[in-house]
Amino acid sequence: MGRESQPSERRQKILNLTLAGVAAQVGCLTLIIILGAVLGGLWLDARFQTRPLITILLVLGSIPVSLILMFAVVRAATSRIQKNMQDPQE
Repeated sequence: MGRESQPSERRQKILNLTLAGVAAQVGCLTLIIILGAVLGGLWLDARFQTRPLITILLVLGSIPVSLILMFAVVRAATSRIQKNMQDPQE
C-alpha cells in the first residue's frame, strides 16, 4: 500500500460510515413510526372499543408515511454526500 492509496482508502471508509449512519437513521425512523402506529392504534382501540380496526388502519397508513420519510432522508443524505465529494475541503 503506497501513500497514494491512503487518501482514497480514508475517503472510502468515511463514505462507508456515512452510508451506515444513513441506513441506521432510516431504520430507527421506520421503527419509531411503526411503534407509534401500533401503540396509538391500541390506545385508540381501547378508548373507542374497536379492538383491531384502528390499529390495523394506523399500521397500514404508517407504511406510505414511512416510505415517504425514508425517501426524504435518503435523498437529503445523498445530496450532502455528493456535495462533500465535490468539495472535500468544506
